[in-house]
Amino acid sequence: MEEQEVPTEHLHEHTEHAAKHGGERWTLGVALSSALLAALAAVASLQAGHHANEAMVSQIEAANQWSYYQSKSIKESQLKAKMDIFVALDKPIAEADKKKAEEYATDKEKIQKAAEAKEKEAGHELQTHQIFARSVTLFQIAISIGAIAALTKRRRFWLVSLACGAAGLVFFIQSFLFAAGH
Repeated sequence: MEEQEVPTEHLHEHTEHAAKHGGERWTLGVALSSALLAALAAVASLQAGHHANEAMVSQIEAANQWSYYQSKSIKESQLKAKMDIFVALDKPIAEADKKKAEEYATDKEKIQKAAEAKEKEAGHELQTHQIFARSVTLFQIAISIGAIAALTKRRRFWLVSLACGAAGLVFFIQSFLFAAGH
């Protein structure tokens, strides 16, 4: 999966210009908070991409394990068919064939557990990615509203920007806690 891009350069220019030439002191706060939000958005975006990649890798590894399981199942079926033919012909089944059949069953059980663990890991990584992606989205919204505040010189927009940034920060922290809980 490709990383989310955080297009904030243009907004920063407007915000910094308004902070320098706007005459109102609080616009400097808008510029600083937007810069902080942009840094958080960049980190969250990087982490979202990382967890998306990890989810994909884990899913591929799970698919590989299921393919391996399937190959063991085919070999086991062929061996069982051979043993059934021997039974039908009243011929003895070789001990090596009996042991091999047990080995296939044991191997399949281990492979199945490994595949299910990789699927679970992929699901966890994908959920972590989604939480980070939510934080990126909220940070971007906060930065945009901050730019609107600076351009329109309306402090209320900055407060909304800070609220969106705080919500993004909640998701940002939650994603780290969720990732660590695995």
